[in-house]
Amino acid sequence: MDLALLRTFVTVHRAGSFTRAAALLGLSQPAVTSQIRTLERQLGRPLFLRQARGVTPTTIGDELAHKAAPHLDALVEIAETGADEDSSLRTLHLAGPPEFTAERALPALTELTGEHGQGFALRASFGNAEETLDGLAAGHHDLAITTARTRGTLLTSTPLCDEEHVLIADPRWASRVSAAKLRRKGSHVLENLPVVEVHESLPFVARYWASVFDSRPAASGTVIVPDLRAVLACAVTGAGLAVLPRYLCASALERGDVVALLEPAVPPLRTYFLVVRTGTLAMGHIARAHEHLLRTASDWS
Repeated sequence: MDLALLRTFVTVHRAGSFTRAAALLGLSQPAVTSQIRTLERQLGRPLFLRQARGVTPTTIGDELAHKAAPHLDALVEIAETGADEDSSLRTLHLAGPPEFTAERALPALTELTGEHGQGFALRASFGNAEETLDGLAAGHHDLAITTARTRGTLLTSTPLCDEEHVLIADPRWASRVSAAKLRRKGSHVLENLPVVEVHESLPFVARYWASVFDSRPAASGTVIVPDLRAVLACAVTGAGLAVLPRYLCASALERGDVVALLEPAVPPLRTYFLVVRTGTLAMGHIARAHEHLLRTASDWS
């Protein structure tokens, strides 16, 4: 059986679409369709059911993918071993949320790009979870960081770390709200305070309110800025209360620039995931970056 046909088949199986598989393989869609039809004729059985949006594998298709995919990935790994000796030719394309990527991921990964590192080049782009995963699926990125767990077979996600969220305000606003009063009366104490957020829907505040107070925020945003680092800067200057990841505001808390209004017994958490296209961890530079981030994240608090 032709390995090229099997490679195309596994890519279609993982992508769930002839169009997406063609983009990942660098082929035209008619070429991918022709290769799948050739393989189906050789096997005498249909491998996919064509639908209005993409394809779904038949039972035979699933069985073949289960048998063939690990061996094809192993062949890629063997081929990459030789190519990886000249890793200066490798470029890792990373995508993720701007704040976490800039503050956490990039400082960790640049350790692999220097003179004494692994020698690959690094390119980074920022975006929300949907944009990042779409770009990864389309082959624009090699490695993605997202707060959304992936579904399907094209992308594989691995938990990276948990992010604790903290309710903060500058000392002037904090002096008006005691933690004891917050615990006793709940979020009603905060209704008249200004709020700094990244979006009009108050995603961080709403998640915190639901987790800690079992309620919805009554306030609307006073300052809306689309970057958590800007939210922190505004909170420090007294623009209002905010909910931020602890790693992002830890230094400001230590300096006293802002104060944690409440320290709940069970703080709200958000999980980050490392996401790759299934099978690409056979490529050395992606595998090294993936492993290094997981190892480094174990020391993040």
